Amino acid sequence: MRFAGKTVVVLGGNSGIGLAAARAFQAEGARVAITGRNKQTLAQLAAASGMLAVRSDISSVADTRAAMARIAEQLHGIDVLFVNAGVGGFATVPEVTEEFWDNVHGVNLRGAFFAVQAALPHLRDGGSIVITGSIGALLALPGNAVYAAAKAGLRAVARILAAELLPRRIRVNVVSPGPTETEIFKRGASPAQIEAVRSSLGGAVPMKRMGEPEEVARAVLFLASSEASFINGVDLNVDGGTLEL
Repeated sequence: MRFAGKTVVVLGGNSGIGLAAARAFQAEGARVAITGRNKQTLAQLAAASGMLAVRSDISSVADTRAAMARIAEQLHGIDVLFVNAGVGGFATVPEVTEEFWDNVHGVNLRGAFFAVQAALPHLRDGGSIVITGSIGALLALPGNAVYAAAKAGLRAVARILAAELLPRRIRVNVVSPGPTETEIFKRGASPAQIEAVRSSLGGAVPMKRMGEPEEVARAVLFLASSEASFINGVDLNVDGGTLEL
């Protein structure tokens, strides 16, 4: 019950790593609010779990500001912010369009930055921010330039945030998953394509499998908790040893 009496906001909390973390925070006593773009999924989760579910598109700064204000008012402030919303996509450099670049960066970098900015007035001193990065920011993976650039930029933002928020004792850390079983690589793909991607990605991990959302969520909760009280500005890889071995 590390989060008993705490208010936790999970942006992008209606599926994958975000949902796994939201459920884990709630299981440890937190009042949890989640955001996402899918109204139906949010409504179902709210009914089943009692979480506060707010429809918000992180690529819209106005949406995010309104969502943060509503959550803070209903739950009386914020103790932990988990910025998890993100989009993926591959394109080689000659194939990258302005629209593709803007869509990925609008969510993964611009959207995430302004989400933190919108949360700061409502975040209690001594609180914690955890941001989902990616080991893709460090891998020279063909076709991944746009996504990698956004996540690398987000890593830089997190370090500067950690320094700027020291007077308020708000810690800022990044969790960077390796290949993980989430919907991000399944959307629009056939079962055969999904299995091919799963085999390819999992095969590249030294542990010879993809990670589970719950495994990443455990790292998120650790960094958000008082157990990590002397950890600030880190980028914790949860990748089965992909970058390390």
